[in-house]
Amino acid sequence: MTGSVQSFSPEQIEQLTPAEVAALAARLEADDYQSPFEGLQDWHLLRAIAFQRPELVDDYIHLLDLEAFDEA
Repeated sequence: MTGSVQSFSPEQIEQLTPAEVAALAARLEADDYQSPFEGLQDWHLLRAIAFQRPELVDDYIHLLDLEAFDEA
């Protein structure tokens, strides 16, 4: 689904293994995608993982370029 936004269910994220997250991070590091949308989809998935299972992205948090801010 190139060019479309995909949502990831909590169940999908719960089933991800550390090896799958490492492969995702490696793709993002290499930044070798056929289209920008593929990279964006991987970035959104890594971001979803960071919020639901942060222990899996500790080594890859730099790929998200998240900044702490107060939404209050």
